[in-house]
Amino acid sequence: MNSAMPTRRPICALPDRLISQIAAGEVVERPASVVKELLENALDAGSTAVQLRLEDGGMRRIQVSDNGGGIPPEELRLALQRHATSKIATLAELESVASLGFRGEALASIAAVAHVSITSRTAGAPHASCIEAGVEGLMPAAGGVGTVVDVQDLYYNTHARRKFLKSEQTELGHCLEVVRRMALARPGVGFTVSHQGKTVAHWPALKQGDLLEGAAARSAAILGDEFAAHQLPVDVSAGALHFYGMSGAPTASRGRADSQYFFVNGRFVRDKLLTHAVRSAYQDVLHGDRYPAYVLHLDLPPEAVDVNVHPAKIEVRFRDSRALHQFVFHAVHGALARATNPGTLDAEQGAGPAAVVAQGAGGGPRSDGGGALNWIAQPPRQQPLGIVQPRAEYLAMFERRFEPQHASHLAPQTGDAAAAPAYASPYVSPYATPNAHAPIAADAEDPHPMGNAIAQLHGIYVLAQNRKGLVLVDMHAAHERILYEKMKTALDASQIAMQPLLLPLSFAADELETATAQDEAETLAALGFDIAALSPITLAVRAVPALLAHADIESLARDVLRDLREWGGSRVLTEHQNELLGTLACHSAVRAGRALTLPEMDALLRQMETTERADQCNHGRPTWVQITVADLDRLFLRGQ
Repeated sequence: MNSAMPTRRPICALPDRLISQIAAGEVVERPASVVKELLENALDAGSTAVQLRLEDGGMRRIQVSDNGGGIPPEELRLALQRHATSKIATLAELESVASLGFRGEALASIAAVAHVSITSRTAGAPHASCIEAGVEGLMPAAGGVGTVVDVQDLYYNTHARRKFLKSEQTELGHCLEVVRRMALARPGVGFTVSHQGKTVAHWPALKQGDLLEGAAARSAAILGDEFAAHQLPVDVSAGALHFYGMSGAPTASRGRADSQYFFVNGRFVRDKLLTHAVRSAYQDVLHGDRYPAYVLHLDLPPEAVDVNVHPAKIEVRFRDSRALHQFVFHAVHGALARATNPGTLDAEQGAGPAAVVAQGAGGGPRSDGGGALNWIAQPPRQQPLGIVQPRAEYLAMFERRFEPQHASHLAPQTGDAAAAPAYASPYVSPYATPNAHAPIAADAEDPHPMGNAIAQLHGIYVLAQNRKGLVLVDMHAAHERILYEKMKTALDASQIAMQPLLLPLSFAADELETATAQDEAETLAALGFDIAALSPITLAVRAVPALLAHADIESLARDVLRDLREWGGSRVLTEHQNELLGTLACHSAVRAGRALTLPEMDALLRQMETTERADQCNHGRPTWVQITVADLDRLFLRGQ
């Protein structure tokens, strides 16, 4: 083994060429990085039409043409120098950057790893001028007002970097994604993309008018008809803050987070704070591995956000991150609530951004009949749960306020025991309480917007007739949402009611389930469960929450133990309480195949009318659809 000390090398200044190539390693990751930088320069120049030409997925050629203000000939020589820019000149301007680019290193970095030429013309110039990287002097050229940047043979001098690139189609896909982001950020700019001489994408410029209208139209053009049919408007202002865009309905959720676009002052960002705020707004209506789709824009004073924290400028830092988180959360939460129950402001009005969101939210509910409860009046809204609340608030989750053998599981209760429904049901309602919801503001001509039940189909769907026509209700999904909302309201109760089982239910368990039951005994007790180990492979359930007395005890116990094992007891009671409530509601909801009487079906419809977000279950599926008389007439060709 050679123990000799390595020879010390003297400190020396790196040559400019090597410095540029090191900088290029941070800025120019792949062809899409070049496309991003060039498009940002084009937009900063005030362009209204941008053309992108690609060859071999951008690896052989990337050409961006715009109709912006152009670059004067005397400044073209500086355009390819490092840290030369027209965007900022002082530290004060750096701290309040309003442009997309500002560092002045993109063109120099690109020129260090590719052949670059720039052709530009200003409105007052008699002709265009061209400059090539590595070539002295300007050359006259033909061209209209604007700039053309031509990048060829990317990584021609760094072959190792070129080997890390993917296939042509993959690199093309990344380039197109960059253009989509830019197009979503600037609806007033037209974008055209061609590959190998063929047009692959074209989004014409939209008329500059209402920001929300432009955002909706461009979102529909890029994300497709499905998103357009389920997009919910968000438009909230609070002083210098303006938050607007389109948020997808939970029923149109996706299995991947590939349709989530957030823009801060026109810049696409991936910010954990903003992503968490939006995700938290969906936590009541979207569980599991489903992701919402959205295109959201946040405009705020440039000095309130620091964009100089990432080489690719895709991350930002906010001055008042907590208030901004609440601002975004309440805005999206309000849009989701209005989609279910329009015409209602957020109940959580108070000082700060939340109050402004509740008062300034624009963009009414959809009226396209896309499945939202857009004609059911809204009762007073429940207070939402915090993102992480103290564990003590969850130690007593539910309060038992019922007599288990004297109430229907579906029928609403009254304050007078003698006024109980004449029909009985084996399903007991442990959450129905006197005046659990304030009366809805029903139309005098239509006191029951969800209609009156007329039949049950295959033990799955409830058929009801209302003033508009026919209503189809998925009874399990609807009841699941009703129970979930009532359980969430019951979180403020002082004690959870525990129902001892007359005969303990024992079942075979694996070692992990047994260990979880023993380690999390305190948490299980707080949730209303008494689960004890009879042996290393046998568990016994001695008590369950009273409201779940009619559930499948073994299946419920396994699911609760699984949640505890996955998240841990303390996190289940705080961060994952929504998932836990969803599990409980699913087990307790009326099952498909169970025959309901007409009074029971009517009771379900009445509860839907007074339940927040009753148009979707806890997993984002729709709970009901409306078929109008006109729809039925078209099916049977009446009047034709």
